[in-house]
Amino acid sequence: MDSDLGPASEEALLRLYANGDDQAARELARRFLPRVLAYGRRMLGDGDEAQDVAQEAMVRLWRIAPEWRSGEAQVSTWLWRVTANLCTDRLRRRRGGVALEDAPEPEDDAPSALQQMVEANRAAALEAALQKLPERQRQAVVLRHLEGLSNPEIAEVMAIGVEAVESLTARGKRALSALLSGQKQELGYEDDR
Repeated sequence: MDSDLGPASEEALLRLYANGDDQAARELARRFLPRVLAYGRRMLGDGDEAQDVAQEAMVRLWRIAPEWRSGEAQVSTWLWRVTANLCTDRLRRRRGGVALEDAPEPEDDAPSALQQMVEANRAAALEAALQKLPERQRQAVVLRHLEGLSNPEIAEVMAIGVEAVESLTARGKRALSALLSGQKQELGYEDDR
């Protein structure tokens, strides 16, 4: 059952939801839930915890809807900030160790079994390397390079300046490169330079 809400802005959808429009709630969830879930998975390294975080972030969005003040922030930026804070809280609670997912989700465009294995190994290596980064570097790298947020958006989510985002991202990328450099051949990059 399609609706005409597809092109509606995030803020318009949130207002519609606050006024009781369930279709607007579904459209907001369709737009945000997969990305929030993926972000949580990358930050926490645990699919179940990521689902809990994504669900809590969306519940908080539903709760704030009636009090949303137009023009103060973008809905997506607000949601990223809430999700980042929820992930940070969970990471602080379990400082002793971080569980890693054993296998990433396969790509939807149905590559060959060999390509799926190569991609799975690469994704697992990236996930493992991401978990070794300091929390703030991991957060900046994931938001910038895996979620596609701009530096100003990341600065707002992380409550830091754009220069700090650039620094965290650069240091995170260098650290990832160093962590993964000894695995090039194993990950199928022997011909890449």
